[in-house]
Amino acid sequence: MGTTSTAIGSVTALVTVYGLALWSGLYLIGRDPRSSRLLLTGLGLLTYAFAVACDLLADAASPGLAVALARVGWPLLLLPALFWTGVLIRLLPEEVAFRERLSRTWNRLVLPVAVLLLMLVSFGTDLGVGRSGRLASSVPQAVLGCAVLAPMLALGYLVWRSRRRGRGREVTGLLVVFTLFFGLSSALIFFPLDWFPPLWTMLAVGVDLILLGLATAYFDAFDQGEALLPHMIRSLDAAAIAALVFGGQVGLVMVLATGATLPMLILLLGTVASAITAITLAGPLGAALDRLALGRLPRVRQARSELRATASALPRANPELDPSKLDEEDFVRLTRRALSSFGDLPRLSASPLTNLPIIERRLAARSAPDDPLERAAELKALLAESINRLKPRTGVAFGTSDEWRYYNALHFPYVVGLKPYSSRNKIKPADPAAREALEWFCTRVPERTLYNWQNAAAGLVARDLLARSASSSR
Repeated sequence: MGTTSTAIGSVTALVTVYGLALWSGLYLIGRDPRSSRLLLTGLGLLTYAFAVACDLLADAASPGLAVALARVGWPLLLLPALFWTGVLIRLLPEEVAFRERLSRTWNRLVLPVAVLLLMLVSFGTDLGVGRSGRLASSVPQAVLGCAVLAPMLALGYLVWRSRRRGRGREVTGLLVVFTLFFGLSSALIFFPLDWFPPLWTMLAVGVDLILLGLATAYFDAFDQGEALLPHMIRSLDAAAIAALVFGGQVGLVMVLATGATLPMLILLLGTVASAITAITLAGPLGAALDRLALGRLPRVRQARSELRATASALPRANPELDPSKLDEEDFVRLTRRALSSFGDLPRLSASPLTNLPIIERRLAARSAPDDPLERAAELKALLAESINRLKPRTGVAFGTSDEWRYYNALHFPYVVGLKPYSSRNKIKPADPAAREALEWFCTRVPERTLYNWQNAAAGLVARDLLARSASSSR
């Protein structure tokens, strides 16, 4: 009886960590799929969840299947550290000279080569599997563990050295501390010292990785000027309830009748994963269902999409943040974020800039309802007016001299919607000025140069917004 209770307790602990890692990964990816930091952290959490699943299934599998699961699960234990290395590169300040070059090298060379090497070592060598199907210590394991962990810890030190002042510096410091703990706990897997049972080691790595994910989400929310807790807690509560309701039924059958058999464990993990995915990615899944069921009603589909996106963005809004009281650096940062969301009204509705007093006065002047979408539309109009003030008064629609660069850098990518460096950008715009601008960006302006121009132009727009807000309040 005691052995059975211990086994059920171990299964419960591992399934809990599996569910938390799965939810954290999906939440981060769904929060903003365009953010490489969130995407890489989310992928690391998902791969760890699958590694936990392999470890859990190996306990109940036959010896041959346990070896196969160990060969699949061992590379998955290394991948979170590899993904986090990519996140740390993106946490380096933009002014660091080698940041962009390091990021390209990691994307195009380090990541694919490392994944290939992990698979070759895992399936091409005798790794040795101990009791319960878990991998025993081996030389390839130790060598690759060093190769993955050393760059991660080195980059963590670089981020620590280059962290910025103010609250952003505190958040970055928090990420670096979690990186250190994650590296130490991961080392217990790759260099076993027999100080802790394998179960506790797996749980320690999982907790550290989940904390890294939450710290990354907090960093992103701070960077966007959004609130994190209301949106995150709602997602976690809904996912936990769904996993408990559906997975709990399978768990109850295991406790009362079958025990932790392989088929029941597979059913339990699949049920928990399905419930968490359906809740956490309800927005994208709802959009896919609308495309399937409402394919012939594009207006209805578009309206449902906007309402769904707005409902998701509302808990992210931070009503306590007064943009008019921010220092210039933070105001410029939020303006830059708002410009990047120029064509996305639901996402723009979560911007703290919608709380500017000038927004409320303009809405009252035209007797418009004071709701999130109207505030976002008014902020979009304000940004467009500020961008238009950057346009040289030459009487032509497009120019390439230095006086045009800031206007071009904001107007054509954000207002017009040009994506000059996208591989999917194959349709030329109908407007002659936009076509000319697209060709100019592609042939004469490097991507990094455009990025620098946009940052500088965002500062000009931010100062214009501040000046107009101050003058309207008099």
